[in-house]
Amino acid sequence: MPAISPYIIDPIWEHFEALLPERNVVDHPLGCHNPRIPDKVVFEKLVQVLVFGCAYERIAEQTCSATTLRRRRDEWIASGVMEKLQQIVLDAYDWMIGLDLCDVSVDGCIQRRLPVEARRRAEKPRRSGQAGPHKRSVVVDANGIPIGAIAAPANRPDSPLLEATLDTMEIVGELPERMSVHLDRGYGVFGGYPRAATESWPYPCDLLKKGKPAPLQATKRWVVERTNSWTNAHKKLVWCTEREDRVIDFWFAFSGVVITVGRLIRRGWTHYRWEGRPCRRP
Repeated sequence: MPAISPYIIDPIWEHFEALLPERNVVDHPLGCHNPRIPDKVVFEKLVQVLVFGCAYERIAEQTCSATTLRRRRDEWIASGVMEKLQQIVLDAYDWMIGLDLCDVSVDGCIQRRLPVEARRRAEKPRRSGQAGPHKRSVVVDANGIPIGAIAAPANRPDSPLLEATLDTMEIVGELPERMSVHLDRGYGVFGGYPRAATESWPYPCDLLKKGKPAPLQATKRWVVERTNSWTNAHKKLVWCTEREDRVIDFWFAFSGVVITVGRLIRRGWTHYRWEGRPCRRP
């Protein structure tokens, strides 16, 4: 059984392949060099790494080594292919379904702690400065579509991450004139009301105050909790095993692309017909 349903991963691969830079094939005159591993084979391996969260050595085979996976991943990161694909996917969703940016939600999610021995060997984000779990701060639209995410050490409060998280919304272009940002009580624990961190942000922040019952507007925050649950299904983001920020951002973008395409197919199933459309609504 594939790691991700073919009706989701096949269109992702078609657009991903179209974005790959052209490569000049050089044949060695003596024919002693191993042939280059096809990009699709590496892509399928990285999909398994994303979903299962296993190490590159665990998923490697004789046809594709762990070194090849890392090297090809770094090539794609340097060319910015995944960021371009995320932009295309968000534009496609906005064109066919429509991003609801009038009410956006932001929340942080602490990843699971690794076992002691695995934690000693685990790589860490450079932002943390120490080994251990990390935190993922995500901003989503009113329907839970992930727009942007940043990584931080797990001991970092939510409030200082708010401004950087909101800055990731630049990927969607122009924002609506009237937009509200919905936050939970965690954003008021450190440093008081987070407006001090968003002086340049022209939109109001709806913050749940500690010690008071949640108002009716809190029902607009559940979508970000659901998106965190979808993201945690990609085990590569559950356990922090990467060292560099650019690699973590690559996996964040990859997960966001998969989630957005899945929601696009689900929402568009009743309105559109296309080749390879699932027989039942996903």
